[in-house]
Amino acid sequence: SDNSIDKAIEVVQAAADADSKGDHKEAFRLYNLGVKYFLHALKYEKNESYKKTIREKVNEYLKRAEELKIILEKPPQKAAAEGGKGTPDDDESAKFRNQLMSTIMDDKPNVRWTDVIGLDVAKNMLHEAIFLPLKFPQLFSGEVKRKPWKGILLYGPPGTGKSYLAKAIATEADSTFFNVTSADLVRKWVGEGQQLVRHLFALAREKAPSIIFIDEIDGLMAARNDSASQTSIQMLNQFLMEMEGIKSGGRVLVLGATNVPWLLDAAIMRRFQKRICIDLPDVNARSRIFKTHLGNTPNTLQLENFRTLAERTEKYSASDIGNVVQDAMMQPVRKVLEATHFKTVAAPSKDNPQVMKYDYLTPCSPGDPAAVEMTWNDVPSDNLFEPPVTFRDFEKSLSITRPSVREDDRKKMDEFTDAYGMEGV
Repeated sequence: SDNSIDKAIEVVQAAADADSKGDHKEAFRLYNLGVKYFLHALKYEKNESYKKTIREKVNEYLKRAEELKIILEKPPQKAAAEGGKGTPDDDESAKFRNQLMSTIMDDKPNVRWTDVIGLDVAKNMLHEAIFLPLKFPQLFSGEVKRKPWKGILLYGPPGTGKSYLAKAIATEADSTFFNVTSADLVRKWVGEGQQLVRHLFALAREKAPSIIFIDEIDGLMAARNDSASQTSIQMLNQFLMEMEGIKSGGRVLVLGATNVPWLLDAAIMRRFQKRICIDLPDVNARSRIFKTHLGNTPNTLQLENFRTLAERTEKYSASDIGNVVQDAMMQPVRKVLEATHFKTVAAPSKDNPQVMKYDYLTPCSPGDPAAVEMTWNDVPSDNLFEPPVTFRDFEKSLSITRPSVREDDRKKMDEFTDAYGMEGV
């Protein structure tokens, strides 16, 4: 309930205050009390994003309570030593920076720009907004009035490639990439969100050129209404102020992604100067997605089969097609598991394709002249010759794998694009 949340916020703020003053005993008592209020509120909270955040905060406060318990159980002189040196402000700043450092993507995802299928308009726009200013800063500096974009919003149905595009940017762009989710910043319980946002932008400026990618930004920047808490409004205002404060040529870009752009606050929408729809793939892209996901898996499909599959998956997202292919690739595995008979076949050795191997075993029907009654348990692991994936396997998978994007959400997306966005396919 709201009363429990408010009471929990009040209690943990008092706990944090006591903690910073070194009153470990009182802080220990208040942290535990705050956890009780949060757990009570968890029973009635319906918003899944907030429920997840409550659980994270509960774990955080329990962990701190355990640390305080250890301190309290130590001899007095050792407990005093735990306080360390430095001001509370320094400690707070260090805490936020440490949290945010974990959002910097040090290891490149190894998703190349060429790995992104279709989305040509979106890729051209992102080249214009990200790669050109990094490679040719002189195009956007000096007396030239041309300025790089400060904010880009990628929106569209789930599974269409928004996060995949972000991974390609992180791989290709020579910049510091902050990979942030709303859960990393939503800390409404103790007012930390506002400070985290401020420190995030400060760190991005320090490590410029920087890209701040915020996935599921609707969980952080939803439209303000009467039910919004004061702390969430303060965090939103801080974000708006930080985005407004990005200087032209300041080499900090905010890249947001959402499946529900109509939930975003109007003010934050204006900060994203470019709003690009990452929509369902067209027929050519779908055909390429089928081929890419199938890869080098043994199969008997012809070019016309891929075209047929693409035509039959008009409302499927890239993720949906991936699921179809995954299920189709499992069909030969099921044939192996269900087979009651196998036969011997000759094929190039897997270890050395130049050498033929004559004792492979593959599933077959009981009526096959070469059939031998056995199950997969009787087949030596090195002797299994897997059946290839067939077009029929794909037909079976399509019959049980339906598109995940609802028609009413598609309609909302089209209306939003007509009013605020641009097509990225």
